[in-house]
Amino acid sequence: MISVLPRRIEGVLTASLRAFPAVVVTGPRQSGKTTMVRKRLAGGHRYVSLDEPDVRLMAHEDPRLFLSVHAPPVIIDEIQLAPGLLAYIKAAIDRERDRKGQYILTGSQVFQLMHGVSESLAGRAAIHTLLPMSMGERLNHPRTSSPLTPGDAVSGDADGEIPAMEFMARGLRGGYPEPALDASIPLQTWYASYVQTYLERDVRHIRQVADLEEFQRFMRALAARHGQLLHLAELGRDLGLALNTIKAWVSVLVASHQVVLLRPYFRSQGKRLVKAPRLYFLDSGLVCYLTGIREEAQWRDGPLAGALAEGELIAELMKWFHHRGEVPALYAWRTAAGSEVDAVLESGGTLYPFEVKASATIKSSQAAGLRDFRALFPGCGPGTLLHMGNRATPLGDGLFAMPFSWIEGW
Repeated sequence: MISVLPRRIEGVLTASLRAFPAVVVTGPRQSGKTTMVRKRLAGGHRYVSLDEPDVRLMAHEDPRLFLSVHAPPVIIDEIQLAPGLLAYIKAAIDRERDRKGQYILTGSQVFQLMHGVSESLAGRAAIHTLLPMSMGERLNHPRTSSPLTPGDAVSGDADGEIPAMEFMARGLRGGYPEPALDASIPLQTWYASYVQTYLERDVRHIRQVADLEEFQRFMRALAARHGQLLHLAELGRDLGLALNTIKAWVSVLVASHQVVLLRPYFRSQGKRLVKAPRLYFLDSGLVCYLTGIREEAQWRDGPLAGALAEGELIAELMKWFHHRGEVPALYAWRTAAGSEVDAVLESGGTLYPFEVKASATIKSSQAAGLRDFRALFPGCGPGTLLHMGNRATPLGDGLFAMPFSWIEGW
């Protein structure tokens, strides 16, 4: 049995329970929502799961009786399985509007869940997303740093190394709690079951998807493009699928927190929307499973080595936003002349550029894209070059070379 480790988001959720009548926790399947709310946040809350057929039947046929039997404070798991219950929860909340923390609702079928929440619980519920475990969570490291302030870490204790093969071994296991924390779990079996469950229980219920085998082939094609610009028309031609189908299926993966699209950063909001985004899966273990990467050497020597390292940064930045209860604001950046950085984080109106190098030896020339970005956006925050070495080093001009181990404190 794996240990129940604390999650970075717990403080935000606890604060929301004190401020709102209901808290909704969503996120991808198997990210640890149920374990977290039951073992770490429940307090005096009772627990009921709509996965149980008889419980779900009561919720559908007699929602008033259901809420009487399972009176607040209560955790209702898999709430999307009885979306009609949300209107009755709204009425129950409105009878005691000043009572906080009445309901903790969890669910992974984001389309159905968020439609019901926006219809019934607007203004009554705080909504939070739990992604797979971050690097620091997997190691049970305390939060000691921020991606916004690499300079503070350079002057403190940011030195430390994740040996390349260890970094890749962690990446193969991904961030879902079960495979990440239990080395005895066979990865291929776990991820095969995960994909099948995701297809059967989440994707099948979305009306745009009729052929699950075709959708799985689509996922594998996307995984092979991890870290690349997403050209929908080209992908559709390669798979023999209509452009509208490709668009709809990408939206399914985005909404279910399987992938993220990094729009290119322009001062003009309109330009960001019309240019091709860069696509990343949010779990490296899933990418490796879908692309046939089984061992560290395949990661190191394969064509996705650089993209997988970039993807680790993107996923950690996404988790950093969600752990703070914020909406992610991440972009990519590339000029017509070819200058680029892997990620741009926008926080508090300030831009922070990041570049990733899957090597331990850092040269000043590798920060050229960061320097170009800071020259074009002189008011931006410090630039960070992440690497596989063991030293945190200032590079001058507001730039810092930071080891991947620094991320463990985010």
